[in-house]
Parts: sequence; C-alpha cells; structure tokens
Amino acid sequence: MIRKDIKALSAYHVPDSSGMIKLDAMENPFPLPDKLKASWAKRLAEVELNRYPDADMHSLREKIAARDGLNADQVLLGNGSDEIIQMLLLAADAGACVSPSPTFVMYDLISRWLKRPVATIPLEKDFSLNADKFLQMCSREKATIAFLACPNNPTGNLWSEATIEKIATNFRGLVIIDEAYLPFADRTHTGLIAPNVLVLRTYSKQGWAGLRLGYLLGDAKTIAELDKVRLPYNINSLTQASADFFLDNFAVFEKQAKEISVERNSVAKTLASMDGIELFPSQANFLLLRVKSADSIFEQLKQKGILIKNLNGQNPMLKECLRITIGSKEENGALLSALKEILA
Repeated sequence: MIRKDIKALSAYHVPDSSGMIKLDAMENPFPLPDKLKASWAKRLAEVELNRYPDADMHSLREKIAARDGLNADQVLLGNGSDEIIQMLLLAADAGACVSPSPTFVMYDLISRWLKRPVATIPLEKDFSLNADKFLQMCSREKATIAFLACPNNPTGNLWSEATIEKIATNFRGLVIIDEAYLPFADRTHTGLIAPNVLVLRTYSKQGWAGLRLGYLLGDAKTIAELDKVRLPYNINSLTQASADFFLDNFAVFEKQAKEISVERNSVAKTLASMDGIELFPSQANFLLLRVKSADSIFEQLKQKGILIKNLNGQNPMLKECLRITIGSKEENGALLSALKEILA
C-alpha cells in the first residue's frame, strides 16, 4: 500500500483565496495587457492539441538560452522548477541533500519523497549564510547535492557573492543555485556555471505562474545526463506556445518586474516606519517581517479580506514572522491601511 514515511508527511497546503486580496504566493499581480492577450489567444488557437507536444523543444530552449548567451544544449525545461528539483534529486549520486534553513521547502520535501537523506545548516541570526559552516556540513553528511536559493525564500535576502562562489568552487557534488526571484534581484550567478554548478530559474514570478515553466542552465554534458530522467512530453503544447510568444514580448514582463521592485521598496519604507514591526531586507518580490503576535495579525488580515503567509511555527528562526507578497499599488495600499489599523 502506501509507505509509512509518506503517511507521516503532510501534503503541501494551498489555502483558499477566493474573494481575497492574494498576497501569499509571490505571484505577479499584473494581468496581461488586453492587446497582448488577444495576440496570445490567436497564437494558442493555432496549436494542434490532437498531437503530442514537441518533445525536444529545441527552438524554445534556444530562445531561452540566447538571453544568457548560452546554447540550447545548456537548457533543461521542467514543469515548474519543482519538477527540475525532482529530476536533480533523482539523478544525483546517492548521498545527502544539503540546504540552509529556513529555505524553500521543496528541496527537503522532494528529497524525503525519494528517500534521500536531508541535512540543513541554520542561517545566522541576520539570515546570512556562513560558507565555511555550510561546507563543513556537506563534508560531515557526505552530501552529493546542495541547493542555494539566491535570493532566499522565505527570508528574501541575497547572500554575498563571495559566499556563493566559495561554496560553488569548493563543494564537489552538484550545486544548484536557485534564482527563482532573479527578476527582482541585482545579481545573477551564470558566471559560476561548471560541470557541477547549475542555475535554476522559473517564469512563475515573472508573471507566468499558470504556465508552470521552469528551466535549468548548466554545462551541456551535465544537462544531457539530467535529460535522461525527464519525462517525455513534460511541457505541454499550450505552455510551449505561450512561452515562445511571451519571450518575443518579454519587455512587458521586465517592465512589470521593475514596477514590483519599486513597490517593494515603497512598501518596505512604510512598514519600517511602523511601531511593532521588524523588517528584513529583500531582493525578492516579497517582504519578511516579525511582529509581536503573528497569528493574531494574520487572522485579522484574513477577516479584512487580505491573505498573506503566516510563517510562525514553521521554523524556530521564523518565530512571529509573516511574509507579504508585493501586489499592485492598490493592493499594497489596502494591506498597509489594514496593518496600521490592526497595530493601533
């Protein structure tokens, strides 16, 4: 029947957000412009749904690679970055998966699904990462794969370039640098790509969350080996056609990302001025804050029709912490007004 360790796990929970201002899932708040939406619909109408998707996706991979000055054979596509994390954990040598804590939960969860040992190294009090401690943990646990979210989720901070480079150049297993929040950060890590160092990205934060398209950049030989555990036709025809179309109109999404970053800074400035809030720096499209009664504030915001993420109780370092996705100017205004009222 079902494995005992699977029964002991909790399923990944997505709360109902019907009718609420949704600021809990790091989504782009902007809908597609009407003109772009009409052209996109026309493009989708041309897709032959009676045929299987393009299995190789060479032209799409080529278009993605070109943005970073890479070749198509250096790109692996996945059904969201989650599927790529699963491919990596399937393909890596037997051994522990190491990641900082707290970080993106799927590194740990997928490892456990696959019966791979997991080891975590706590971040420092300011959520910085100590490279020496991380490498010592990797050695002690005989790790074969490590994940570094840059910027990190749920803390929002971007660890120093020297820290990431030290880990990437000294760890002999696979190093995965997860750049899910690259559109809002001021640094990429493609310069560190090597046979054992790969860069993971997703278009979900860029505004395509509904498409579920992630991609991995790396050494061509390593990508070829990982491609062996990719399921056939893993990216459906509508997603492929949509991504091809949106990449030709990418300036729209780059402009939105800049607007979100400006809003993030504005919201952060207001939050930092409020009594009872400890705000942490962010290079993502969300903000992490610590308050005196996270559970109560979370529930009061829900009652006012605003859904954010309550992290209290998930990790000792996240005690009394809340995570707020940056929404539209109107949504952010509603959140700030509600918070001021609650804190008063």
